[in-house]
Amino acid sequence: VQLQASGGGLVQAGGSLRLSCAASGSTFSGNVMGWYRQIPGKQRELVASVTGGGYTNYADSVEGRFTISRGHVQNTVFLQINSLKPEDTGVYSCYLLQGGVTYWGKGTQVTVSS
Repeated sequence: VQLQASGGGLVQAGGSLRLSCAASGSTFSGNVMGWYRQIPGKQRELVASVTGGGYTNYADSVEGRFTISRGHVQNTVFLQINSLKPEDTGVYSCYLLQGGVTYWGKGTQVTVSS
């Protein structure tokens, strides 16, 4: 399974970004997809996840600003990020969990200027 993430970039505080992640290879329904982020000086944080049935979960730090969704194409996931803050700056990585195995995509950098 391979994951390809995109959509990061440089944005001013208060702005928005939409991250995308597409998984290819041997996948099956019922998996969980989501995003982690690594902020400099902090532990890696699970930002959001969504099950195959559409159940979502968010970190408290992003609740109300981030929205995760599944795409119409199987095994794609999006992360809509609104009201960005400088403290959201970091590397965002998508993952897919199935059969007890976690697959990772290469991270995409999100930089928020004040």
